[in-house]
Amino acid sequence: MNTHTNADPAELAKFSELAHRWWDPESEFRPLHQINPLRLDWIAGLTELKDRKVLDVGCGGGILSESMARRGAEVLGIDLSTKALRVAQLHALEAQIQSLTYLETSAESLAKEMPGAFDVVTCMEMLEHVPEPRAVVEACAQLVKPGGWVFFSTINRNPKSFLFAIVGAEYVLRLLPRGTHEYDKFIRPSELVGYARSAGLNADHARGLQYNPISRRYWVDADTSVNYWVATRKEA
Repeated sequence: MNTHTNADPAELAKFSELAHRWWDPESEFRPLHQINPLRLDWIAGLTELKDRKVLDVGCGGGILSESMARRGAEVLGIDLSTKALRVAQLHALEAQIQSLTYLETSAESLAKEMPGAFDVVTCMEMLEHVPEPRAVVEACAQLVKPGGWVFFSTINRNPKSFLFAIVGAEYVLRLLPRGTHEYDKFIRPSELVGYARSAGLNADHARGLQYNPISRRYWVDADTSVNYWVATRKEA
């Protein structure tokens, strides 16, 4: 791997080992399957997806990519995990989705090749897994057209998020494999908004994602203290 690639080899290896389980709704990726309708509706509620060119950064096995393509978008999913992309490609082939392609590359590399090429860019559950999240935000800003939308999701950094996202989710409830997240890589909303503004993106909308372990239900509200989503727009 290029030493300048904004990726943690340990993180890539971690998700590559689980790649074959990506589309199993009862696997380690169950939370992604459960929250995907929520995040898809949130995105579609803010911008039209039909006939739009959409980039999904850090697409993994393609759960969000496929759902946006089913809404009529022309989607390109990118990731640096070869195994995850192969799973995504196979699933899209089996589902006979024509408006969806995948590419093994980074957002930073693609930004040099295709600046301003996309109406919508999504970067979900990915920023907390890279060494330099600011660089990813900047690349997303370069990739979207003026006036276009960029959507981010990540995890806040505070004692509550440590308790809920790591201790609770990984050790108590076992929603995720142990070691999925590192507290030091969590990003405060103020930090993410700062990265976005520096890159020419205006934060337009923020929501929090909540979970009830008893009912096993997720929902979206205004509490951004743990998992949160931010919608931004590029200055026209």
